[in-house]
Amino acid sequence: MCVVTTLVHLGAVFLHVAPPNPVSQRYSRQVDAWVYPLFEQNWRLFAPNPDSVNRRVWVRTAHTGPGGSARVSPWIDLTALDRAAVEHDPFPSHTAQNLLRRAWTSYVDTHGADDTARSPRAVMMQKYLTNIAADRVAGHRGGTFEFIQLRVVAAPVAAPGTAPGRPPTPVENRLLPWWKVTPHGK
Repeated sequence: MCVVTTLVHLGAVFLHVAPPNPVSQRYSRQVDAWVYPLFEQNWRLFAPNPDSVNRRVWVRTAHTGPGGSARVSPWIDLTALDRAAVEHDPFPSHTAQNLLRRAWTSYVDTHGADDTARSPRAVMMQKYLTNIAADRVAGHRGGTFEFIQLRVVAAPVAAPGTAPGRPPTPVENRLLPWWKVTPHGK
């Protein structure tokens, strides 16, 4: 079973990175479903594109009570939770450092500024971002919730030698729509 899974994985990744050919075009949907988002291939290791802004991702949840009233939680700073998790770890996980940031970047790449999914990949990236946020909230606070909302605030990276006094003015403050999740936030 392990050998078969390994061969299927290697074949799918090969078809993904190979130049377009009849086989990769015929099975592109299945290959993309296997490769994205966990096994995506790119050149960022060799030609990194560092962020020029610091993004903070915030999340809040909503739960509908028995009388139909909605209870909305306070905002939770997911970026601060990620930073706290790796701050004193001598060998922090690459995933712990970049999962949320990469999910947000992929979401923006597929949705644009109006938060409308126009492709199956966009729908998948929205679900991926939603799952990450829901898992983090459930792990941090627990409880049940049916809806989740994200807010992303981006501020420019301070220039070297800038006096640390007042925080930089945000260049983006994006509030996403409420998304439905299962009752336990999964």
